[in-house]
Amino acid sequence: MRKSKADTAKTREHIVETASKQFRRYGISDAGLARLMAAAGLTHGGFYRHFASKDQLVTEACHKALLSLTDGLDARIAGKSPNRALSLLLEKYLSRTHRDQPATGCVLAALGSELARSDAATRDAATNGFLRLAGLIARQLKSLPPDEAQDRSLAVAAAMAGAITLSRIVTDAPTSNALLRATKNFIVKAARK
Repeated sequence: MRKSKADTAKTREHIVETASKQFRRYGISDAGLARLMAAAGLTHGGFYRHFASKDQLVTEACHKALLSLTDGLDARIAGKSPNRALSLLLEKYLSRTHRDQPATGCVLAALGSELARSDAATRDAATNGFLRLAGLIARQLKSLPPDEAQDRSLAVAAAMAGAITLSRIVTDAPTSNALLRATKNFIVKAARK
């Protein structure tokens, strides 16, 4: 029995969501198609009914993960004053929970070096997500001239992703925690200048 178009679209969305988590947990290269499809509860053979290549899936998974991240952060800070919103955004992103759960966190922090070596479409998706995150930050820097807020937001977004990445690398828990705390404090002070 053939699936309806709605069922096919739902299955495709499920594969993208599952792949997004698998990529962030294991890395792009280690998350093979057989593992991805098994995690989605599907057979390996069904993959090519939905995607032309693994690269296409990586692009879509990256886009979805970054859209989910920025939408979630945006919802968290909606209606808050810029200073409070920036603090809430930083608390959420630069948290131990985010550090300790890469499968549900920021794809930039989880896969940055792999994304840098990905195809152009995937790098475009990552770039657009990064710019969306920076734009969310820039909107909280209302006390700065627009050009300065834009420049500073790029640096803040980069510092956030870098801090999560490094906090996952550091093997000493107190140092890892201090790195997150210090980055947050540094960003808050820099945003006020």
